[in-house]
Amino acid sequence: MKKLKLNELNRLSTEAFIESEKLPYVVVLDNIRSMHNVGSVFRTSDAFRATEIFLCGITASPPHRDITKTAIGAEKSVKWSYCKETVDVLKKLKAENFTVIAIEQTSVSQPLQDISWPGGKVAFVFGNEIDGVKEEVLELCDLCIEIPQIGTKHSLNISVACGIVLWEFVRLRLPALGSLH
Repeated sequence: MKKLKLNELNRLSTEAFIESEKLPYVVVLDNIRSMHNVGSVFRTSDAFRATEIFLCGITASPPHRDITKTAIGAEKSVKWSYCKETVDVLKKLKAENFTVIAIEQTSVSQPLQDISWPGGKVAFVFGNEIDGVKEEVLELCDLCIEIPQIGTKHSLNISVACGIVLWEFVRLRLPALGSLH
């Protein structure tokens, strides 16, 4: 076994990533407090080729050193935009035929492993670290996903939840996508 060096990983350059085909999903951040969480979502969205990130409400946007510290440059590769109201972003996405999925514990949440993923474009909504996804935002969602947990805590850090959900979504599509180099 030999650890690979960065130049052996055959990763895209930032310029090539920007021009590359993206997967048909976006990430919506609903009032995320921590810039480190925002940076981590940028990095995860780069890793799994998200089309775009929507930063809403109090969610900070680049450039900021605390976002960059965690994103490690992904804030330059992943397309992003800011909107004051998450509801406005979701209305726009729904008009563009996105299925909107909140990652939240609700009375109708489905366990992540039991989801029959919709075809077409998907928007994943991740909420505030303390309060979760706002009620008025949930009203616009088509589906709620919950990540099952068996410990004493009732939630995961938003950046961890994002990594789990995006990987599961992308993993199930990889065979159909073929090579995305």
